[in-house]
Amino acid sequence: MTQTSEPDQSRTPATEWTVRGSDRDEFPEVARVVGEALLAPETAEERLESIRPLIDAHGYDRILVATDGDEVVGAVNAFPFEMTMPGGPRPVAGVTGVGVWPTHRRRGVLSALMRRQLRDLRDRGESLAALWASEGGIYGRFGYGAASMEAELTVAQPHSALIPDAPRDPALTLRLLGAEEARDQVAEVFRRQAPAQIGRFQREEVWWDRALKDTRDARGDRSALKVALVSDADGPVGYALYRTRAEYGQAGWYSELRVNELVAATPAARVALYDHVFNRDLVARVVVENTAVDDPLWNLLADRQRIGAVPITALWMRLVDVPAALVGRSYAAPVETVVEVADRYAPWNAGRWRIKADEDGAGVELTDDAPDLSLDVSHLGAAFLGQHTLAARVAAGVVTEHTPGAAARLDAALRVPHAPVCGMIF
Repeated sequence: MTQTSEPDQSRTPATEWTVRGSDRDEFPEVARVVGEALLAPETAEERLESIRPLIDAHGYDRILVATDGDEVVGAVNAFPFEMTMPGGPRPVAGVTGVGVWPTHRRRGVLSALMRRQLRDLRDRGESLAALWASEGGIYGRFGYGAASMEAELTVAQPHSALIPDAPRDPALTLRLLGAEEARDQVAEVFRRQAPAQIGRFQREEVWWDRALKDTRDARGDRSALKVALVSDADGPVGYALYRTRAEYGQAGWYSELRVNELVAATPAARVALYDHVFNRDLVARVVVENTAVDDPLWNLLADRQRIGAVPITALWMRLVDVPAALVGRSYAAPVETVVEVADRYAPWNAGRWRIKADEDGAGVELTDDAPDLSLDVSHLGAAFLGQHTLAARVAAGVVTEHTPGAAARLDAALRVPHAPVCGMIF
């Protein structure tokens, strides 16, 4: 997760700050700075204990710090993910741990960190970066675009019936297990399904530690974590991770069942999981977190108007290396266009790029030809996952279309069959 405050360019220039790499010995100070910036509720020691396993697993060599003399006043990190993009899994830098010490806000600290990190990522050969933003008004200036939305869906009883022809397979079996009991099977289902779902990243053991954490603090006022595991003759094909909260009033039980994650390899496995959570006794409402905006539940519930949906902005995408990022992506339709890109923080991306692509691949090269579109690199990031369109940004007046229909044609090429979902804040 990331946070910081917007730099004020009228004050200390970013170039005056010292930005350098860090190491394991300095990490307690990094954790202190980031925790304070994020208003973390735990003590510095507690935060250090909770996040150190993630850094141990991914390494300390990607952490950057900004210093004022000997004092660490800002930090940024990036996990080396294998994340599914349009066209399949590829390396993506998962930017995280961003923070500026409160006394050094609006003085260019973040600008210095962002510039250096983008250079480092490019030098590593990583053409894409992604992040979750705890404050949405910041990262556009650094070239990130809000690329995906996810939704929390709520269905209250008695409106949870699925359509009569929902696919059901009587050969499937469903077991209710504890988190650790089902860990290996859940991880295997996810490992197989992640490459088919744009936005998912493969999880190492430390990420499963986090997803399946079942301490008293993790539970809050809810039950222990439960795992509904669906299997066929060959093994597990789906799971739902959920907790319940028992509540009773004058009208009787009005308990809640909250699904943290639901992953299924087949439509029938998904229906079996929805049948299970919607038919638990004493449950008055079911909440499904972290769903794609086109989650199959919209087409499975008999009365879709009974779904309460709360959308959230999920992944922000950044094209670190514009030609490499665009060449590595798949395309749904042929397109040839010239895009003029502005990029304040990664000047190697600035210029006019001819994109020539079809279902078999793409070529991207610099050109002197007149542009069909002019835009900031952040708008390419917002459109990269195929959920948001450039045409909508033309209509908003933030992307300039020089050739009528150019945005729509590029949007058609960038289209993906299903909305992205990441489902885990990093």
